[in-house]
Amino acid sequence: MSILIGIIFAASIVLDQLTKKWAVGVLKDGSSIKVIGDFLRFTYAENRGAAFSILQDQRVFFIITTVVMLAVMAYIYFKTKNITKLSKLSIVMIAGGAIGNFLDRLRLGYVVDFIDVRFGSFYNFPIFNIADSFVVCGTILMIILILFNRFEKSETDGQ
Repeated sequence: MSILIGIIFAASIVLDQLTKKWAVGVLKDGSSIKVIGDFLRFTYAENRGAAFSILQDQRVFFIITTVVMLAVMAYIYFKTKNITKLSKLSIVMIAGGAIGNFLDRLRLGYVVDFIDVRFGSFYNFPIFNIADSFVVCGTILMIILILFNRFEKSETDGQ
């Protein structure tokens, strides 16, 4: 499982950066590509904030926060002996996504987003990227593990 977790960590960063590079090359001119009708499109956006574009132009805050968060997650991952393999996977998914967006902030001053999901005229979801997907999925997994008391191994798990 450790090798698989390492592959997922590396893939989260590499896939994120490669897809963002593609988005810049293909979509930055303002074009949008319909993937699934009006539901899913690829549309270039520069996000200088956090999720849902909150806290715009707070680059230094996000860089410091990311470094602190990554240090805490690394500590939990490497120093906590009783967390489950799924808990480690959730940490790696969150960290990989955070690093993907962190690299954009350092290099560009903003995060490249391009996945555009729309629910007809009812709701246009904020544009996001692969890194965001890893952070959200990792967080959902972690919440489920905590809610069902599976984040840590019990004395009888023997994992």
